[in-house]
Amino acid sequence: MHVRHALTILAVERLAESVAFYRAAFPWPAAVETPVYVELALPGGQRLGLYEREAFGRNTGQAPARVPAGALSATELYFYADDVEAAAAALVVAGARCLSPLAPRAWGDEAAYFADPSGNVLVVARAHGQ
Repeated sequence: MHVRHALTILAVERLAESVAFYRAAFPWPAAVETPVYVELALPGGQRLGLYEREAFGRNTGQAPARVPAGALSATELYFYADDVEAAAAALVVAGARCLSPLAPRAWGDEAAYFADPSGNVLVVARAHGQ
């Protein structure tokens, strides 16, 4: 049996704000755009979906819990960047909240941690040995 990861979907409180944030931070084109859902095409064939929280709940039968302002969700997206400093700077310009600046990590990567407008944790990293 072959199973591969193709799509990650984040339930967000304010779709327009989240879409504007991700478009400002990353150069990924939209593959799908509806009033309640936008899907971005990442390099390598993966996709990132941004789904308005209540509409997300219609698929699952239960809307995810709201993340209070300033709090973090239980989600982390970890990205390797060719130019990690530029990726970190783009996140700051887009409005990300810095959680931990770029630094060497115990597992060997150099990584910076941020929060998106919905409290999801985003990491931009340089892989160990790069």
